[in-house]
Amino acid sequence: MDTQCRDLSALSISDKYPATASAEPVHIAATLRGEGEDNAGGFGELSELPIEINERRPTCLRCGRPQKVCLCPFLPVRPLEVSTSLYIVQHPAEESRVLRTVPLLAACLPPEKCKVFVGRRFNEERNPELAAVCQDPRTLILYPGSEAENLEDLSMDFAAAAHNVIIIDGTWSQAKDMFHRNALFRSPKQVQLNSSVSSQYVIRTQPTNMCLSTLECAAVTLAIMEKNKAIEELLLRPLQALCSFQLQHGAQVHHSKEHLLRNGLYRKPMPKNKRKVKRMERLVTNHNV
Repeated sequence: MDTQCRDLSALSISDKYPATASAEPVHIAATLRGEGEDNAGGFGELSELPIEINERRPTCLRCGRPQKVCLCPFLPVRPLEVSTSLYIVQHPAEESRVLRTVPLLAACLPPEKCKVFVGRRFNEERNPELAAVCQDPRTLILYPGSEAENLEDLSMDFAAAAHNVIIIDGTWSQAKDMFHRNALFRSPKQVQLNSSVSSQYVIRTQPTNMCLSTLECAAVTLAIMEKNKAIEELLLRPLQALCSFQLQHGAQVHHSKEHLLRNGLYRKPMPKNKRKVKRMERLVTNHNV
């Protein structure tokens, strides 16, 4: 807009005063060039200073961790042989988190048994593979709720045919949004874990004591469906090593929000939203969040 106005002004002046108009712009341009040359000379020394290049630390190709803190010694020697296929639908925000559990999970299983789909919204047109899995009668989706059946109580023979399990990876609010806003996730049978095991992912805050990380959910699920408790132990080893390393290097144990509220240790301001207040009150009285 400013450039356009200046051009119009120059044209109108040149029409009225052709003699002066031809000299003035040359003088101004020369002045500006002179100033530019002086400034360039002033910054010339700075341009000669060495540039510091921030190089990323070499990363392990298997576990995804920096090589100095590689967790491969805690992974299975070879990928675990399982009949169940896991499909992780991951919120985009999880990709930027440093202490993620999904890369560790994927490193423990064959690539075809653990596939990750990143996004908030999924449909048949953009995600045909995931859509086909959702429509498969052998597919379960792991998400707690009133309509979910306990995985441990299902009268299904998982050994008779290979099954699929969809797990949503994100914070609890992100997972809730993804579950309710994606019509694809209405098709599979909804299941939940009835396990009373507390999370070992102590370097990240969970809503309740019973909430588990994505890797822990996968570990318990596979142990049930494969009828092999050793699978859970093997999958949890790298998570335990990750948390141990972080705690040894300054990280603090993160108690669940439920624990903090019940023991009067919750230091953040209480939310003003009534719905959120009621949800926090339920954390103190029960686990139905």
